Amino acid sequence: MRQPKLIDYILLIILSLIWASAFFNIKIATESFGPITIAFLRVLFGSIPVLLLCFYKKIKIEAFSKDWHWFAIIGFVNLVAPFFLIAYGVKSVQSNLAAILMSTTPLSSTVLGHFFTKNEKFNFIKTFGILIGFSGIIYLFSDNFLINDNNFFSALMILLGSTCYVIGGVLTLKISNKKNENVTGSILIWAIIILIPLVSFIEKPWNTIPSVESSVSVIYLGLVSTGLAWLLRFRILKNNGLIFQSQVSYLIPIFGIGLSYIFLDELITDKVIVSLLAVLVGLYFVKKAGSKKYEKR
Repeated sequence: MRQPKLIDYILLIILSLIWASAFFNIKIATESFGPITIAFLRVLFGSIPVLLLCFYKKIKIEAFSKDWHWFAIIGFVNLVAPFFLIAYGVKSVQSNLAAILMSTTPLSSTVLGHFFTKNEKFNFIKTFGILIGFSGIIYLFSDNFLINDNNFFSALMILLGSTCYVIGGVLTLKISNKKNENVTGSILIWAIIILIPLVSFIEKPWNTIPSVESSVSVIYLGLVSTGLAWLLRFRILKNNGLIFQSQVSYLIPIFGIGLSYIFLDELITDKVIVSLLAVLVGLYFVKKAGSKKYEKR
């Protein structure tokens, strides 16, 4: 790993923008597609650049090896479930709120890390950060103008989707000895396999005529926000490490709110701003505690 250069910061910002842009594109996609179809098309188009890279680099895909069950489980928990839950929730909730709710992933991973790993226990700084961050989410749910009885369940589904990412990350530790490209390609294949019967029997998207905007958005979600973003993440991790790459957590909700306002003219209330600041402060303290521990090793 090397010290970050200007190009590394540029790539980090690009990755943050790509992931942040997913939220308003999901909103546009829901105008024509159901949540299962969106999840299926995301993994289908997202698999293209990843599998092409594996073919080019001659990386063996082990989707059907002796560890197939881990790839299948992680594919469901880390791709199928969150992609479905987020698309389901964003249909009834502003996409900028989804960006804030999804930014709690590092906070949730810290909580799970305390219970399921030996080296990631709570300390005062982590606990303080978690309390501040989640208090921001609780405050966000008190914004009755944006989250009410009609979409409260949808907002919870988005929060559950972020938790699925965390659980998927913990499960990935079971196959941490394998190349990232192999793991990503394998879980994408299994996500496609899982979603084919679901999308075929439940939503039957071939019976609908999608708008051009929704079609472009769902293709973008797959090729760019899923496939290209994962490849960009691999490069940043390889060159600069996890601590540097994790800074996207600060940028995604900020960009998400800005892009949603620009492209969808979504409302930004005082409670949205306060909640965002609380989550960012919480993330800062959690990552600060993690960075100190990393430096001591």
